[in-house]
Amino acid sequence: MSDVFGRAKTFTIVELEDDQIKDVEVKENPGASYEYGAGPIAAKMLVEAGVKVVISGEFGPGASTLLEQGNIRAVKVEAGMKVMQAINTSGVKAP
Repeated sequence: MSDVFGRAKTFTIVELEDDQIKDVEVKENPGASYEYGAGPIAAKMLVEAGVKVVISGEFGPGASTLLEQGNIRAVKVEAGMKVMQAINTSGVKAP
């Protein structure tokens, strides 16, 4: 898990069904190399991908606003966790 949402090099998108992993996809963060505005760029990509929940160590104000507007729930966890540990710790459940 990245310390800061917008600075993550990649996003691991996990699809859950009946609280079991159905599919996993890793996407490059198109905003990772930007000096400013990385969070909103990443948020826009995840909204377009149909993501419902994002887990990260920290969210900036721009990304938080865009995630909320895109009906994506932002969940903070301790940075540095492995993806599965973060999913289990966050209490995220399949819709």
